[in-house]
Amino acid sequence: MNRERVYLYDTTLRDGAQTTGVDFSFDDKRSIATLLDSVGVDYVEGGYPGANPLDTRFFSEKRVSHARFAAFGMTKRAGRSASNDPGLAALLDAKADAICFVAKASDYHVRVALETTAEENLAGIRESIEAAREKGREVLLDCEHFFDGYKADRDYALTCVKTAYEAGARWIVLCDTNGGTMPHEVLTIVADVAGVVPGSNLGIHAHDDCGCAVANSLAAVESGARQIQGTLNGLGERCGNANLVTLIGALKLKDQYAERFEIGVSDEALSQLTHLSRQVDEILNRQPNRHAPFVGASAFATKAGIHASAVLKDPHTYEHVEPETVGNVRRVLISDQGGQSNVLSELKRLGFTVEKGDVRIAKVLEEVKRKESEGFAFEGADASFYVLVKRVLGEVPAFFQVERFSVNVERRYNAVGALVMASEAIVKVRVGDEVLISAAEGNGPVNALDVALRKDLGKYQDLIQDLELTDYKVRIYQGGSDAVTRVLIEFTDGNGDSWTTIGVSPNIIDASFQALTDSIVYKLLRSGASL
Repeated sequence: MNRERVYLYDTTLRDGAQTTGVDFSFDDKRSIATLLDSVGVDYVEGGYPGANPLDTRFFSEKRVSHARFAAFGMTKRAGRSASNDPGLAALLDAKADAICFVAKASDYHVRVALETTAEENLAGIRESIEAAREKGREVLLDCEHFFDGYKADRDYALTCVKTAYEAGARWIVLCDTNGGTMPHEVLTIVADVAGVVPGSNLGIHAHDDCGCAVANSLAAVESGARQIQGTLNGLGERCGNANLVTLIGALKLKDQYAERFEIGVSDEALSQLTHLSRQVDEILNRQPNRHAPFVGASAFATKAGIHASAVLKDPHTYEHVEPETVGNVRRVLISDQGGQSNVLSELKRLGFTVEKGDVRIAKVLEEVKRKESEGFAFEGADASFYVLVKRVLGEVPAFFQVERFSVNVERRYNAVGALVMASEAIVKVRVGDEVLISAAEGNGPVNALDVALRKDLGKYQDLIQDLELTDYKVRIYQGGSDAVTRVLIEFTDGNGDSWTTIGVSPNIIDASFQALTDSIVYKLLRSGASL
């Protein structure tokens, strides 16, 4: 059966830049454009040339090899000709394959926001598209506020669409600008628009203010639209845009779409979807959404014991797709809600050879539940769980013993009168019969303690020389003045391997110390160290 083509238009580098807390650097934009190009989206919108120096510089050359590189900007301003509008000139000068114009498709917004007439707005649409076509550019028109405009004045909204189509726009994109339209409305309205211009020329740009952006995008496709606009991880102003990562998963893996439509994303690229999503968050220094569909760390995680038992028998009992298809992994979590099935699954995942019914599993489960009652959570701390299991099994040698440590933090004025903070740690460690005392200064008390602890570990020093503390997170487990602090520390070694450990204590330094020592013990165990 021949499948219809649905085109993906990514606006991460433009609309995604409006996300609170996101500020793209030039290198960020270049890196993300490369990622988008590799995954197989059809259009990469690079920004708004002429609006700011960074975007203007970004369009000094084409930044993608396979996708079409698109520039975004407004149609000509009222009262100016297309040949005498600086904003339009910047778009035409950009090294772009396509130009996406934005214009109001609501008579109300034309009058209030643009303070011009409905006729002048139509002239701006027509003349801007014609000017870009004369320069050989593919043209898109984003019909801003389309759905609200349609509901208020259907005839004018459809006139905007027809004007763009007749002027030569390849795509007319219907925008749910305030994110307030419901899926059943999108179904009806897009079907009506498809009776005015072909669905093969219609796109959808949905915002997520009601949590319906993905559903609205799929509804538009059901009614004939053949282009979807969105962003990686749903970035965008307010509540964000339609999440292209989720849409790719749905279009590729759900039969009702996969059997009818094809997109430019290959199966191989689909298997890198989780990596793509997390790499974007890494570039932007954002915490990935653990609960994101398809790609979240918890998307294929099972916590309850009865569910875990079912997943071990047949993953289809609780998984709607196979995690490997999107580059994710199945996880059966260790928690006080879990049973022996959870523990057995995690032990096997971490390389332990145990069989169901092994009496040691009950001992591990008992210890996990005891630790979690104190505030520990091993769901994000595989290395600490590994060390815990090894200790229960009696397989952790006494590599070293920390006999005492102290940390001093001083706030003072230096010789030139500047206010400074100084942190110093002293650690006394016994390695076999040898006693080692190390002192170190650091950028804060935890860094000082880390440096001092790893400064001299005797015969094990070579095995920990390449360690680097790469992430440090603090969570409050219980509120109030007697709160328990939960610390997660991530280490990376010279091989590029990384692991996370956890410490829990009313004292943040003590909690940090627990996680630090667990990390070192984990490294020594994985390195095959012996007494």
